Amino acid sequence: MEKFDLEGREYVALCDLLKLAGLSHSGGMAKTLIADGNVTVDGEVELRKRCKIRAGQIVEFAGQSLVVE
Repeated sequence: MEKFDLEGREYVALCDLLKLAGLSHSGGMAKTLIADGNVTVDGEVELRKRCKIRAGQIVEFAGQSLVVE
């Protein structure tokens, strides 16, 4: 399981997280992946592109898990 450090931020938008973590090549691609129901947050499908992801949450996409710290 990979880790993503918020670096002092309170949260990061889900679409930005996918791009920053290298799970998506672009923000536009990340938004499409989310809209198509391919991303889960804490085990639930998340369709909100700008969903606020905070420390302790787990984001999963394409068999990869990402823990936000």
